[in-house]
Formats: sequence, C-alpha cells, structure tokens
Amino acid sequence: MSIKSFLERLTLDKAPGPSPSFSIFDIIKALEIIAKEGSVGRGKLSEKLGLGKGVTRTLLTRLIEAGLISTSRSGCSLTSRGNELWRKIEEIIPCISVIDQNELTFAKYNVIVQVRGRGGKVGKGLEQRDAAVRAGAKGAITLIYKNKKLILPTITDNAAQSYPIAYQQIIRLMDLKENDVAIIVCADSLKNAEYGALAAAWTIV
Repeated sequence: MSIKSFLERLTLDKAPGPSPSFSIFDIIKALEIIAKEGSVGRGKLSEKLGLGKGVTRTLLTRLIEAGLISTSRSGCSLTSRGNELWRKIEEIIPCISVIDQNELTFAKYNVIVQVRGRGGKVGKGLEQRDAAVRAGAKGAITLIYKNKKLILPTITDNAAQSYPIAYQQIIRLMDLKENDVAIIVCADSLKNAEYGALAAAWTIV
C-alpha cells in the first residue's frame, strides 16, 4: 500500500465511532510535530494543530491503532513504524518552510514546499493551485527544477532571470535535484498556507 493510500485510510469513517473531523494534512502535521519534538503532550499537540481536544484525541487514537505512535506519561512519541513512515514522507517532501515576500508572493503568509522528483506530474500548475485554494489558501505558484534551471510552466523557462529574489530565496531554502517541484502557497494565515502547501504537494505525491 502506498503512503498516500495508507494515510488517507486513517481519515475514513469507522462505525460506530464518531466521524473524524480532521484531515490527512492534520495527520502529516501531527507526525511532523511529534517527530521534531520527540515527545509531546496531547494538550500541546492540540494547540499546535489548532484542533479541539476531542478531535485531537480521535486523531491520536487512529495513529495508535495504526501502530504509528505510543503514549506514556511524558506524552506521545513515534514508534519504529511511525519513524519509518515519517522518513518516507520526508524523502518525498524534504522541505516545507515559510518563505519571505518576493515577486511570486501575494499574501501575508507564504509557505514553500518541495516535492522530490515529481516534475513529470505537473501540467500548468492549475491542479496544485486549485488544491491549495480548497485547503484555504489564496493561490499557489508551481515551479519545476529542470536542467539546472527553475521553470514556471507556460510563464518562464528561467525563474532566476524573471524572478531573481524568489529564485535566490528558493535556492537558499532547498537542495533541489533534477525534476523536483517547488510550490509557493500564499494565504491569510500561516495554517492555511501550510495546509495549502501540503494539499498542493499531495496532488503529485
């Protein structure tokens, strides 16, 4: 089973329990927080995710049932299976970061996400933009690293010349390899920018 299918299954209804009111991006964000902190309490995780305590409890129950996390008095931590899954996610999405204002940004909060080796799955970038908007963002700009150049499909074959500030920021943030995708997502809140970035990336995972 692919990582995408596995994670999506965790958000499905399970009768007779309550329908989950969290998204696949909440799951990815939760795994990221737990991986980076080593151990985190449910209250702190709820706060960082911006989810209610009941929703966070249901999310954690799903992760426990999937064998991805364990709980103790010190909080939640990843199991060996959880660590393995997180490493695989990081291989596909090696970087997601806040990016400063530049020629390609158009909102208060801007996040860039890198997707490894998926340039062949990108068309004009419209699918990524639409996914980001559905997740609450204002829009998205998709670039592909090809032949040691960043291209913006249908707009420019050389972002370094067309958007030098954006290009320098991207190169500083990411270790780009051939056929990698970099998606800049703009939103009115940091959470919407982050989740919009994950949603855009998810279209080509």
